[in-house]
Amino acid sequence: MSPAWLERAALHYLERYSASTEMLRRTLARRVQKRARARGEDPERFADLVTATVARAVSAGLVDDARFADTRLATLRRRGTSTRGVSAKLAAKGIPRDVVEAAMLAERDALPDGEADAIEEQAAQAYAKRRRLGPYRRPDQRATHRDRDLAALARAGFAYGLARRVVDRDPDEADEPDAPA
Repeated sequence: MSPAWLERAALHYLERYSASTEMLRRTLARRVQKRARARGEDPERFADLVTATVARAVSAGLVDDARFADTRLATLRRRGTSTRGVSAKLAAKGIPRDVVEAAMLAERDALPDGEADAIEEQAAQAYAKRRRLGPYRRPDQRATHRDRDLAALARAGFAYGLARRVVDRDPDEADEPDAPA
């Protein structure tokens, strides 16, 4: 195992996936561990090589936690992920809390004043549409599954009041982009 091998492994990974610094570090550590185990070597000997390879990738601009957080935040919002869910998912990817908060602040600042408050509502609406909850359910099943839909939105990290507004929304209003809350 050499620095060149680790660099090739890092480049191969980064060609295929967008990654945070921590994700790249974990991936390289896993590869080193697998290869060291196959050769009967101690993987701890190569920890400095992993750290140096990650540092080179960061200094070269191949890995940027802020850029990763911004793009992942946009993707998660389109899918209907709540603010709590976004924070948890980005933390699981190894993004520091301050970078996550900065990305969320930038998201709010990029929108006009009136729309910044509706981010969470739009995410809840997208989640309900994707999961076919509330107004996106067949009309004959809406009342039967109301509590279940509220619970699904709550588990996704949305506040109860918002979940109730989304689930109880009129099906005709749900498809309109500027539907009132």
